[in-house]
Amino acid sequence: MDTAELELLSDTFHKTMVEAPDLESALSELGWADLLTELPDVAIPTVFRLLGETGSHAGLVNDVILHAAGRPVGGAVPLPYTGGRWVLWERSATGGGALDEELPLRPVPSGDAIPMTHGRLAVGWWLAGTARAMLELARTHALDRIQFGRPIASFQAVRHRLAETLVAIEGAEATLAAATDELSALLAKAAAGTAAIAAARHCQQVMGGIGFTAEHSLHRHVRRALVLDGLLGSTRDLTREAGALLRQRGTAPRLVHL
Repeated sequence: MDTAELELLSDTFHKTMVEAPDLESALSELGWADLLTELPDVAIPTVFRLLGETGSHAGLVNDVILHAAGRPVGGAVPLPYTGGRWVLWERSATGGGALDEELPLRPVPSGDAIPMTHGRLAVGWWLAGTARAMLELARTHALDRIQFGRPIASFQAVRHRLAETLVAIEGAEATLAAATDELSALLAKAAAGTAAIAAARHCQQVMGGIGFTAEHSLHRHVRRALVLDGLLGSTRDLTREAGALLRQRGTAPRLVHL
């Protein structure tokens, strides 16, 4: 797929996520399942990043894991959550879950072992997209908000927070793009979680009181980042798991060839 085709694909999915009242059905009609089957390396980063940037949600992580397990897509499978818990992302547009009132995410007693490499990359790209959405909100606010006769974007402390957020996001996306196996996917998801939490912290500081209000959309992205960070292992969980794997192997593999 060349650059023009990829841009057209991204624009189509973006418009669908913004406008469709029933996103699950709309993505199905758009050919999400076929794209995942034929071009997973394109489907996963493109679609999940856009879910984060648009603030949308759909149970597509189920499809990624089912496809990796060689099973038909379209269903739902119990997913591990931080703290030794399990959740089910229901294929429904109705929210009201215990973890996030907008998400159809329900606690379940337990689940079976599942392949998580591609699932962690999918959630990682979702976190990266969410972080970029928060950064854009904070950047716009910093340009528009006037204090002492000038935009707060001109203040060094504000610029440093926005710059640190951008560096964290760019690093996470580079790690996600380079991930090819279980360990690198694990580390990439942890990097994306770190970037999203950093974005939430810095962007909240930049936006001040307006970022806390229900009328502003920042709080939705912050809540989404916190929920997604725990899905398929939190940043803290995955960092410890990576350390245990490296101790067991007795060596650190080269993850990226520069």
